[in-house]
Amino acid sequence: MQRYFIEMAYDGTNYHGWQVQPNAISVQELMNDALGKIFRQPKETTYIVGAGRTDTGVHSDYFVAHFDLPEAIAEEDIEHILFKFNAILPPDISVYSMQSVDEKLHARFSATSRTYHYRISLRKIPSLRLSHFTPYFTPDFDKMNEAAKVMMEYTDFTSFARLHADTKTNDCFVTKAEWKEIEPGIWIFEISANRFLRNMVRAVVGTLLEVGRGKMTIEQFRGIIEAKDRCRAGMSAEARGLSLVGIDYPEGRGFVRTV
Repeated sequence: MQRYFIEMAYDGTNYHGWQVQPNAISVQELMNDALGKIFRQPKETTYIVGAGRTDTGVHSDYFVAHFDLPEAIAEEDIEHILFKFNAILPPDISVYSMQSVDEKLHARFSATSRTYHYRISLRKIPSLRLSHFTPYFTPDFDKMNEAAKVMMEYTDFTSFARLHADTKTNDCFVTKAEWKEIEPGIWIFEISANRFLRNMVRAVVGTLLEVGRGKMTIEQFRGIIEAKDRCRAGMSAEARGLSLVGIDYPEGRGFVRTV
């Protein structure tokens, strides 16, 4: 058995997240279907494992997944397989690379960190409508940055977790949380951690925006984290502004980031 990692990206607008859903179309479902067609195996026996579960409408500029094959593929055949992937998949899903890796390397459980961007446009720009959120006010980004720094003092983020989720722990080690203007009127919130809870980033952004419009103080933001109560935090920010942009893995296990 040979394990392969792939690097890919997708626009989540038309999908109910990454994970297979019983009555809705997902990115994983289409990837499983493509695998079955490429390797001529029944759909039930081809299964791809993703680095995480993105919510409905959330994008991924960079995503990693793995699958296993009974036998190794010749190196010279990989480019042709990538061509097949992209010919079968719709235009809003793309596969960039395919690499053989150590069989113990797991796309989800071996990841050491993940990075998300939440994108905001202060002006209504039609071409960005599916990838950026436009607030109806101008946030105080300095205040939001002060509040964001508070997150790195804590590990329990129950207040930003989806209620009734099946996680065993709500602990996350946040290593970066920062708003920055990448061009006039276009801002991103960059947040990195070893793991994220379901809906966590959108809940964090929604709450930080409350700080940014003067409805919440930095100490109140701190109090929300300490309360460990989702009902105390703000509304989740819209999905369209969120994108997974980075995933890191241990070195020396066969996987090298190429994009």
